[in-house]
Order: sequence, then C-alpha cells, then structure tokens
Amino acid sequence: MDLKNERDILNLIGKDVWMMDILITAKSLHLPDWWICAGFVRSKIWDSSHGFRERTVIPDIDVIYFDNTNIDEGKEKRLQHRLLSTHPNEPWSVKNEARMHVVSNSPPYSSSVDAISKFPETATALGVKLDEYDNLMLAAPYGVEDAINMKIKPTSYFTKTSERIAIYEERVAKKNWQSNWGGLKVQHISDPAR
Repeated sequence: MDLKNERDILNLIGKDVWMMDILITAKSLHLPDWWICAGFVRSKIWDSSHGFRERTVIPDIDVIYFDNTNIDEGKEKRLQHRLLSTHPNEPWSVKNEARMHVVSNSPPYSSSVDAISKFPETATALGVKLDEYDNLMLAAPYGVEDAINMKIKPTSYFTKTSERIAIYEERVAKKNWQSNWGGLKVQHISDPAR
C-alpha cells in the first residue's frame, strides 16, 4: 500500500483486525490520555511500505497514559496484568508518562503526547488510540513523513545534548531495523543533512 498521509495510516490500521482488537482492549482500561505508541504504529507502516504479507513481530505493545494523581508503578503492573489476562500471548507494556520523566532523566511531561514528542526517533514518535466514539486518532508530533518515507532520524529533543545524541546512536545501532526493513535510511546525528 502506498501511504501518503495520516489518513492513509489510520485507514491501514483500521483494516487490521489484530490492531483494532488490541486498541479496543487497551481502551477498555479507561485510562486518562492513553495511546498505543512507538513500534506498534511504526512497524505497521514499515511492513506496509515493504509489501510484507506477514506482520513483523514487535517486542512490546507500548500502552501509555498520563495520570499525575497516581504515579505508583504498581498500578502500571496491575494494568499490565489485566491486559495479559485478556490477551496472554501479547507483549504488553504499560507506562504512566506522568512518572516516566524520572526514568528518562527529563523535565516532567505535560501529557502523553508531550512524552511521545520526547521519543528518540521521529518515526517512533507516533501514537494511536480510539476516541470515545471508537474513531481512530493518531498523535504525530513530528508528522508522519519520516515514517512513511522510511527515514530514521532523531527528534529535536535528542539532538540537544551529547548524552541524548549518544542514546540515539546506540539505540539505532542496537535496534538494527535495517536488517528487517531493508529500505530504511538512517540519519546519524553527525550527518550534515540534518
């Protein structure tokens, strides 16, 4: 499928029975400011762009939410357990972004979308959810062009300090996405074309 814009991505996800089931299950938790983000969306785009008939296995299904009234990590574990009780074979991961700034050594986030904007790569800084009417919504703080055009490049947040630059470069090397999606183009922070 030739993806051109956000609407094309939402149509692609909407036709995927497995993804919709996962989204419906996550919505059933009734979490504030929730999204399923990162590889869940990005890998679907890249699989489609590469013409894959089989879904690439993702290491986790990142369910995020924002609740600064309860930042107990135990609550995240209980929510994750609830998801596992419904879909025990899925790699669920639940994180409250109201506390994740501590883990990331960052200033506090103001919302889940603010947290998504602090992800390392623009193509990963994506989230999808169902609104109260079950319409698909996409969060894309940096747009969808890099994901669609199969470009891996750092978010502006990850170009600000040498520590973040190192994290981005290490992550790109460790993930080695090009071994699965050969059409990807990686931009290193030292590239002048930034």
